[in-house]
Amino acid sequence: MIAKTLKKFPILRLFLLAAAFWPVTSDAAELLVFGRDGCVWCQRWDRDVGSSYGKTDEARVLPLRHVNIDRPAASGVALVSPVRYTPTFVVVENGREIGRITGYVNDAAFWGLLGTFVSKIETSRPENNPS
Repeated sequence: MIAKTLKKFPILRLFLLAAAFWPVTSDAAELLVFGRDGCVWCQRWDRDVGSSYGKTDEARVLPLRHVNIDRPAASGVALVSPVRYTPTFVVVENGREIGRITGYVNDAAFWGLLGTFVSKIETSRPENNPS
């Protein structure tokens, strides 16, 4: 079943490969995408947003890391509450959750919600706040 899924969604293979070599903890800001195999809304997000996310300004502020909730592994992040629904997008800074988007409706809603977190992070960075 997993092999068929990986053949059907080659981008998923890339995410799994990247996740295997991605650092578990980070002091920087990042966007964690919690998903699961067979999640239709996760696949829709991958198609609408995920395939081009790495080329966006938001990706420079919040690099992407995928976490499969069916394969428990330490995310290295202090979550405010457990992730129960997929996809769930958790914005992390210095290893702590600072925001969350639960579910995916469409790309416009996702970018609008994510934009508020990106603005918050950019204004909190020392290089953007000259003293």
